Amino acid sequence: MDKLQVQLTAILNLLNIKIFRILLFLLIGVVMYSAMYSNVKPEKLNLELFSVAEQTIRSPITIEDKESTEANRREAVEQVKDVYRVKSEYAQNRVDLVTSIFGSVSEVNAEVQEQIDQKKKTAEEAEVEDAPAPEGPSKEEKLAMLKTKLTENETKSLSDEVFIALLQAPKEELLVAKDLTVTAINNTMKYSVPADEVENAKLNVEEELKYTSLSSSLKKAVIEIGRYAVVQNEFYDPEATEDLRQQAMDSIEPVRILEGQILVDEGQLISRDVYKKLQLVGLLESENSYKPFIGLAMLVALILFALFVIFNEMENADKKQKNLLIFSIIFITSILLMKMVSLFDEFEYSEIGYIFPAAMGAMLIKILINERLALFQMAILAVSGTIIFNEGITGTLNVTIGIYILISGLAAILFLQKQSRRSKILQAGLSVSVVNLIVILSILFLRNSQYSGLEYGFYFIAAFVSGIVSAVLTIGMLPFFEAGFGILSTLRLIELSNPNHPLLRKILTEAPGTYHHSVMVANLSEAACEAIGANGLLARVGCYYHDIGKTKRPQFFIENQINMDNPHDKLPALTSKNIIIAHATDGAEMLRKHRMPKEIIDIAEQHHGTTLLKFFYHKAKQSGHEVKEDDFRYPGPRPQTKESAVIGIADSVEAAVRSMAHPTHEQIENLVHNIIGDRLQDGQLSECDITLKELDTVADTLCETLKGIFHSRIEYPEMNKQKVKQA
Repeated sequence: MDKLQVQLTAILNLLNIKIFRILLFLLIGVVMYSAMYSNVKPEKLNLELFSVAEQTIRSPITIEDKESTEANRREAVEQVKDVYRVKSEYAQNRVDLVTSIFGSVSEVNAEVQEQIDQKKKTAEEAEVEDAPAPEGPSKEEKLAMLKTKLTENETKSLSDEVFIALLQAPKEELLVAKDLTVTAINNTMKYSVPADEVENAKLNVEEELKYTSLSSSLKKAVIEIGRYAVVQNEFYDPEATEDLRQQAMDSIEPVRILEGQILVDEGQLISRDVYKKLQLVGLLESENSYKPFIGLAMLVALILFALFVIFNEMENADKKQKNLLIFSIIFITSILLMKMVSLFDEFEYSEIGYIFPAAMGAMLIKILINERLALFQMAILAVSGTIIFNEGITGTLNVTIGIYILISGLAAILFLQKQSRRSKILQAGLSVSVVNLIVILSILFLRNSQYSGLEYGFYFIAAFVSGIVSAVLTIGMLPFFEAGFGILSTLRLIELSNPNHPLLRKILTEAPGTYHHSVMVANLSEAACEAIGANGLLARVGCYYHDIGKTKRPQFFIENQINMDNPHDKLPALTSKNIIIAHATDGAEMLRKHRMPKEIIDIAEQHHGTTLLKFFYHKAKQSGHEVKEDDFRYPGPRPQTKESAVIGIADSVEAAVRSMAHPTHEQIENLVHNIIGDRLQDGQLSECDITLKELDTVADTLCETLKGIFHSRIEYPEMNKQKVKQA
């Protein structure tokens, strides 16, 4: 173990150099990348077109089949018919056109009649007897008059016979003809008349007008006008058509190859469509993708950066390097153990990951470092587990096992919150096993699948083994970390506080007064340290051992001088001084010999600091010898930590209060403040980071604790009688 400590010390010294810290981070990254490399490597299958698949192949990813999606969209667009819209205003326009033609005919007839009436009136005024009846314009003239009122399109589209028939028709019949024509046109064009149905629409009008009671010539005329009036009223709408096509395209869902989807069954022929899908998901040898390796490298780099930031924030350089090395060892061990467990996946034990002792790393780091790093480590392990345990699933990430690892680690951190004794780690492991089982059952129930009793039994065993093995490994590895790194964990402190410890039994049997004094100082120190945020447990355990040096010469210390004379009364002051001062250095040496933690040794050395042995110093001066004050001071060093400073104050306070007959509250307060004031003036607290405010808190706490110990008691009658007899 000593050789191991030397090697670890050498490594820690190297970590003080920046380049070696970087190399350690790179080592962590290399281990992580190597452990997960094979799990992200795309599976390559040597498959040929039109060959027979030797196994059932599932898609490892979810990906869109863009080619199939586009084909479906093109098919949807092709199924969209062109949109035609009926322009209802066309029917009214053609009715108005026919009405205007009949109106023009009526106007011409009116003008002709007016001319005839004018000629007749002129003849009557000339009083010409037997004058012939005036004649109107000729047929050709009327036709010419009518054409001037019509447009060129109408005069060219309709024959002259149509216009002549209209001009020659009686007025009443002309009105009937107009109404029949308008009605027939309206009846036909109120419906859609596409381009290829125009002739049929004309025939409909013709059929409707053919059976009217009009004269033969007029009937032919209105039929020709009706046919001329009917035109196409349904036209192609490009905008509406494009909108429908776009809607059809949007309604088509992308064709996706889902993760886990069967691409080809065992024994099935690999068609072109199947071959294309295999190529699309990257399962053919011709498809070489480096993206998974780049993604893994980015993930590892991100984790290393987070680790660097966390450790860079630590203030104490020595503690930083020690914690970094401890974290690295535990984390790398967890990753390698995870990889070893995952190797069983190749034997079709796809659920073997549930056996992995996920809580081990969380327990060790929480005990040896702190809870924050334990939480961070569990997050990293959970992410790594989703990749390392991905054998037997269709995707790259096994999210289920990641959730299991994370919750298992969190449960370990939670159950160790107040479980400090080493014997309680196994109980925490059992609690983690219960949590593991609950997590597994919840996952199985969420899947809503059917499992056999044998499968449930396997999951139960896996959950139990994971928690118990985590606790066993933690218990087994803790001594190596504590001894190798000189770590004083909470568990170690509680073990050192066991009264059966050889050194404590030595104090109890050889110096019982010192033992009682140490227990009293421990009570005072623990309360004071906890009040200022220092390590109360360390203070208590340190107090148990701080006077271990007195066991060399227990009778020379007043608390052990029961029913005996004080040997210092017969010794020179210088000799007494050497004996008293030696207990600090002797105690430190004894603690080193028993390989006690450095913090406990420091407390034994520092609890008196460089204070002056005033009693023997003044005794030496009174003897007439020339003495130096420095010769009667403890060798120190002065307290370097808050715990050492508080223990030194509590040690003096307890001894002083115990020497008082009936201390009052006021006397205790004055005594405590005087001792702290003397320590401050003597510079004994100048080398630790305790503040004046914290010293006030320490003083108040010591006073409260001492008042509880030395409170007033009721004198019973028997006690009073006994006193009278003694008097």
